[in-house]
Amino acid sequence: MTEAAAEPGSAHSARHRDRARRARTAVRLTGYAGLASVRAARPVRAARRWSRRLPPMVGDALLPVLLLLNIMTTRAPRELPVAVVLTAALALPLVWRRRAPLTVFGAVAAAAFVQWLMDVPLPADVALLVALYTAAANSGRRGTLVAGAVVEGGALLACLRWATGGAFLTPFVAVTAMVVAAAVLGVNVRTTRAYLAALEERAARLQQQQDQQARLAVAEERTRITREMHDIVTHNLSVMVALADAAVYAQHRSPDKATTAMLQISETGRQALTDMRRSLGILRTGEPDAERHPLPGIAQLQTLADQMCAAGLPTRVEVRGGHIHVPATAQLTVYRLVQEALTNTLKHTPAGTHAKVRIRCSTETVTVDVTDNGPCPPPPDAAPSGHGIPGMRERSAAYGGKLQAGPLPGGGWRVRTRLFLGSSGAASA
Repeated sequence: MTEAAAEPGSAHSARHRDRARRARTAVRLTGYAGLASVRAARPVRAARRWSRRLPPMVGDALLPVLLLLNIMTTRAPRELPVAVVLTAALALPLVWRRRAPLTVFGAVAAAAFVQWLMDVPLPADVALLVALYTAAANSGRRGTLVAGAVVEGGALLACLRWATGGAFLTPFVAVTAMVVAAAVLGVNVRTTRAYLAALEERAARLQQQQDQQARLAVAEERTRITREMHDIVTHNLSVMVALADAAVYAQHRSPDKATTAMLQISETGRQALTDMRRSLGILRTGEPDAERHPLPGIAQLQTLADQMCAAGLPTRVEVRGGHIHVPATAQLTVYRLVQEALTNTLKHTPAGTHAKVRIRCSTETVTVDVTDNGPCPPPPDAAPSGHGIPGMRERSAAYGGKLQAGPLPGGGWRVRTRLFLGSSGAASA
């Protein structure tokens, strides 16, 4: 009973081994077939690469050579001279078909007409179809229609003369179909070539536009950095120079004031370094210093006024309206405008001048008004090498404002502008 139970299991194992053996054999044969196909495809790819390196005239000369070899091996010796001359006249011009397609077509058509007059049918008549295809691929609609009409007329004459057994319609329809196919193929090639040329031109134009936009973005960023550095460096250096002069003046009479002025110079220098790191940190992604020190805004104007007072320019700040809704970039613009206006007043007015800053905030606009009571207006800051007033005008124009800078009727100087916080201003910024 045990042997009987073991026999089915052994048969099952044998069938399983046979199935596994056949599967391995099939996989091995498939691998051999794939390897053989890869090895067979290598000469084809090598031939393609080799053919692409050859000049186009070499490929164009292949058909004339084959036609001449066919005539020389199939014609009788007494017919050979005429057949060779006519075949050469029909086929050899195809070598130059890419350079002068219409001229080559005319030469082939003339040779075909001479052949028809001499009543010598030749397989080289296929050169007419090749010439028609080339003319359709390289000329306009009128040239294609004229060439097609000429070939179709020749097909009619050839079928009338050389049709066998009186069967004219069948060969004429066949030849007409080949003429139409050659012309349509040439037109399609010309259309595809024009489409690809348009795509290449469009891609080149888009690339040029992208390059121009990149250059404009770089120029705008460079202008912004220059404007920021000018405001930071000019303001802080002016304050430091004024404080240094005050410290030198007070070092003997009031050492305590001189010490205070020197400490303020140090603080101003550190503030300038912080502003520069903050402004440059905006350009670098993930700069931690830019996150630790937010951009200055309207809330920092009082600190700026205290700094100007320490430098010798008493300044009073008046802010009306809430400025919490004003975007950070607009607040930075307001701060830089006030900073530049006060710096110009500090540089160009004598001691005893007072300045007043008025900021009026609304839901749509922010008005900036900086005045001083200097005895004479400062010289214009719009010199070719200056960036003060032009930079202020650019900052104001970014929010749709027009900067007004000029002397007051009763003496002093005034800088006034209005920034628009609407969609136009934000888009401009």
